[in-house]
Amino acid sequence: MTFDIRSQISRFETAINTADEALMNELVDASAPFYTPASPEPLYGAAGFLALIRFMREGFPDIQWKLEETVAEADKIAVRWTCSGTHQGTFMGVPPTGKRFSVGVMNFYDFNSEGKIIRDTAAEGMIGIVRAIGLLP
Repeated sequence: MTFDIRSQISRFETAINTADEALMNELVDASAPFYTPASPEPLYGAAGFLALIRFMREGFPDIQWKLEETVAEADKIAVRWTCSGTHQGTFMGVPPTGKRFSVGVMNFYDFNSEGKIIRDTAAEGMIGIVRAIGLLP
């Protein structure tokens, strides 16, 4: 491994908070699946991450992810994020409430030998329960 995995995830934090397409393409393999509770099917590559960011910013234009803690081993890293924003736009049919949120989220990333993300799996937690009982698709 010729890259610093924690440095790469820090650069990824910048990419998701700025929606920097060039940086996202530099950090994420085009065929990398991204498993997220927001989509029943995986999203792929930088385009998938950017689509999710655009979707989230429709309802929460000030949304930000803050890297809180990591545990890394070889080419894998677990990241605890704090995700926060303000409900200022319609989100999943819910009109703006002006309410602010801050939630903890957990993601697991795999990297290839070039230092690109090749898989991202978001832990579902409570959203898995909400989806299972039919409140979300």
